[in-house]
Amino acid sequence: MEHFIARQPILDLKGKVYAYELLFRSGLHNYFDADDQDQAAASVIANSSLLFELNEMSGGKKIFINCTRKVLVEDFMTILPRQQAVVEVLEHVEPDAEVIEACRRLKNQGYILALDDFVYHQHFEPLLEIADIIKVDFLLSDVAEQERLAKTMIPRGIKMLAEKVETHEVYEQAKKMGYQLFQGYFFSRPVIISRKDIPTNKLQFLRILKDIHAEEVDFQKLAQTIQSEVSLSYKLLKLINSAAFALRHKVTNILQALSLLGLREIRSWVSLLAISAMAEDKPDELVICSLVRAKFCEQLAELCGFSNRQADMFLMGLFSLLDVIMSRPIDEILQEITVEEDLREALTGTPGTMRTILELIMAIEKGDWDQVSNLSAELDIDEKPLSEAYMGAVKWANEIYAI
Repeated sequence: MEHFIARQPILDLKGKVYAYELLFRSGLHNYFDADDQDQAAASVIANSSLLFELNEMSGGKKIFINCTRKVLVEDFMTILPRQQAVVEVLEHVEPDAEVIEACRRLKNQGYILALDDFVYHQHFEPLLEIADIIKVDFLLSDVAEQERLAKTMIPRGIKMLAEKVETHEVYEQAKKMGYQLFQGYFFSRPVIISRKDIPTNKLQFLRILKDIHAEEVDFQKLAQTIQSEVSLSYKLLKLINSAAFALRHKVTNILQALSLLGLREIRSWVSLLAISAMAEDKPDELVICSLVRAKFCEQLAELCGFSNRQADMFLMGLFSLLDVIMSRPIDEILQEITVEEDLREALTGTPGTMRTILELIMAIEKGDWDQVSNLSAELDIDEKPLSEAYMGAVKWANEIYAI
């Protein structure tokens, strides 16, 4: 039996990951009947504690788990560590005496209590007395309700989480209302309001990306360019001397590193380091997500009949959030660097096989299993290896980012 996992980050006011909402399913074809939410919720808890390594998926951050009435009153959540698990009471759970008592037990044991898709009714007051976080759906609620909830709940010591924040404008608006946590925005393509100036260091990194993806790469010139950026030189040498490459002898200079890696590997790793450097003023999760996408796309190369293009597909995943990182439209950025035409089309949204691969990883991130199934069928690939590939990509991304 195959099991699948997705995760969605929840960010704080500084753009740092506060927690992940973990979404599990038994198979990609909705193995549990859509109406049997109790069984599905119980499976989430069982799988997260028995099949998957929590710290591997969450990086040690907190995890939000959806809870039905049955999960609450039968104390299923106590399987998970109280320091890490957040009890997310689903919106359809009626706060009757048993539910309130179950939530109080969990709260007394040290669990954080969150109310999902919250809409105020008087009968929720007993839960509000013990709630730590309220999640407000910014697509289903209007601005007046969002603001009213913030003004009434924050003085009660409750943190406000803006959910399904899809544009930069709404994200800024939520912050002004007093919301402290945010979910949804950083996995949507941003709305570019105006062209921003590129800071000098980002311009230099963009030049490095341009040089590394030129049709003919001058290694001597490239080494000199990289050496002009001390942080990039340091990171490249640290990376190539890490366990990820397992080289017998220590590499001590940039030209030697470039020679050992080879052109395709150079493009992948130098691009990774340049993007990481350009994202220093952005949430860490953007870089980690880029890494996960890169590794996942690389692993899909063989499944999709592109065994000879693993490096290209790695770059496609890596560049898929470049517009967010640089706060510029992706088509403008791609005018300044050279990539294969089908990669360019995929990154700019043009339909095709490469674009379908990108949409597959995005569907997995969102836990949209129906779309995952549809896209897998379109690519004519087996769904079974996807779970292991995604888990492997997440583990690899965390390890590389730590380096």
